[in-house]
Amino acid sequence: MNSAYPKAIPANALDLVLDAVCMVDETGTFVYLSAACERIFGYAPEELIGRTFMELVHPDDLEITLQTADRVRNGELIPHFENRYVRKDGAIVHIMWSARWSEEDKLRIAVARDITERKQHETRQALVYAISEAANKAGDLNTLCSQVHQIVNRLLPVSLFSLALHDPASGEMGFRYHYSDNDKPPTELSSRILPEQAFGDSAISQGTSAEQAQWLGVPLVTQGAAFGALVLHRKPGFGAFTENDRALLQYVSTQIAAAVQRVQMQTQLQFLSQHDQLTGLPNRTLLADRLAMASLRAQRDSSQLAVLFLDLNRFKEINDSLGHAVGDQLLQQVAGRLSGVVRASDTVARMGGDEFVILLENILHSEHACQVAEKVCAALDAPYLIEAREVRCGASIGIAIPQDQLDDAHQLLRSADRAMYRAKELGGSRYVLAE
Repeated sequence: MNSAYPKAIPANALDLVLDAVCMVDETGTFVYLSAACERIFGYAPEELIGRTFMELVHPDDLEITLQTADRVRNGELIPHFENRYVRKDGAIVHIMWSARWSEEDKLRIAVARDITERKQHETRQALVYAISEAANKAGDLNTLCSQVHQIVNRLLPVSLFSLALHDPASGEMGFRYHYSDNDKPPTELSSRILPEQAFGDSAISQGTSAEQAQWLGVPLVTQGAAFGALVLHRKPGFGAFTENDRALLQYVSTQIAAAVQRVQMQTQLQFLSQHDQLTGLPNRTLLADRLAMASLRAQRDSSQLAVLFLDLNRFKEINDSLGHAVGDQLLQQVAGRLSGVVRASDTVARMGGDEFVILLENILHSEHACQVAEKVCAALDAPYLIEAREVRCGASIGIAIPQDQLDDAHQLLRSADRAMYRAKELGGSRYVLAE
């Protein structure tokens, strides 16, 4: 009867195993490695003999690896331990170990299986979920970019992370988010790392020299057109970006692009819901929110605020005789003049039609509100040049200042509105302080 076993086991049997077989002594020094270690770690076995295995462990996995090694040294059988190693070329490889301690030989014997491909698949799926979740939770673009930066940084050790967006109006690219370990500004990044074609296709841009290979740029593409790009710089000591790194970033760039556009759309919709489309000023809804918050701050800080309600003189006449296009341009110029009169901390809002409201916070006395009203009257009384025509249109202003903490926002607006009508009855182009 023929035996099921070969007559002799080949001398190089361990070298034929696809997984790497490693043996380290009590100090963690390699004393034997099978041939598969070169395929997995990039080092030939003779290059590692005499070196400690901890030299290859990813810095973020050092502590857990040391703890696990101690458990094996104490006789515990570890069948499936996963950690990361840095290959000879600087790439990160994921390893699943099965290890045990031989007390007789005083050696730790382990089998290393390369699970990088599996981990990359899991990582891509986790990235898609994490970026989607970040897009749902982020209230603005900076918050989203910061979260995406943290997500990417856990996978690709980067010292610089920048998001550039293309402005269709100017045709230029501007950096909307930028982080650098050494506070390096984004100056010249666009010319060094992102060639013009980065906005014309979906190819990743990477330099060919050793220094340029530390940089990686990927365009953000939607509906076949690039509208921005990510720029990354590899952390020192981690080698150059690899093909796997580029493939990973290329894969998630679609999700990042969708997340960026989603947040941009949400921001735009929120802006439109709170601002007047013609003038860009806060609308009635946003004014109500700001007035309510200003009232609370005034009560808390024992400070003073004022509301100026103004209505344009002769606007209906101008709009009817010269046309709505002229009327719209007049409203836009009025909005610009009002914004130029007040402080950046104050609010100028359009209530609708030709009615505007100015909210002044932290005023020292009522005379301050009257001084602002005088400036507004002077600014709006000056002639407007619209379509080569000189147009004049002043304003009637009512001022309301809360007399006590019981005055609510709606009451202030009503008081200022009534005072404005008294100013109009007195001939307009003046202000009246509410009683």
